Amino acid sequence: MSENDQEIQHPAPFPRYADTSLIRGKFADTIQEIIEAIGEITLVVRREGLIELMTFLRDEPSLRFDYLSDIGGLDLGEFASPRFAVAYQLYSLDLNHRLRVKVFLEEDDAHLPTLWNVWKTSNWLEREIFDMFGIVFDNHPDLRRILMPADYEGYPLRKDFPIKGY
Repeated sequence: MSENDQEIQHPAPFPRYADTSLIRGKFADTIQEIIEAIGEITLVVRREGLIELMTFLRDEPSLRFDYLSDIGGLDLGEFASPRFAVAYQLYSLDLNHRLRVKVFLEEDDAHLPTLWNVWKTSNWLEREIFDMFGIVFDNHPDLRRILMPADYEGYPLRKDFPIKGY
């Protein structure tokens, strides 16, 4: 076998997904469900304990989710209960793995604690969700509209928002 015929070692498939066994035991009261489908892992969690869970996900050496890549809002419709969901997309630059954390919220209690003290990038992402869906992030340092004018009424990405506006 010549030098050119050497077996090529390929890295692990991109991206990898985090091992949830450590998280399951430590946050049993916060985690409602762990969904593993199509190679993706989603933690469905309660609002209570969210900051502690996210801080752990960032700081735990075997997880090191040091990058909050996105936060997405979702309106399931005015007749659904719970009506809203917020999904956090986490990524570990060091370990090359991903995790989604999802929180469901009732319409009359649509607020979450801010994660600004955990990941600074959440500042603008939380403002966007507030602006488009009306979900409030408690203790956010600057929670105000970011896309719509300051005096705009309503939340354009809610399913009950009129197509032509008010």
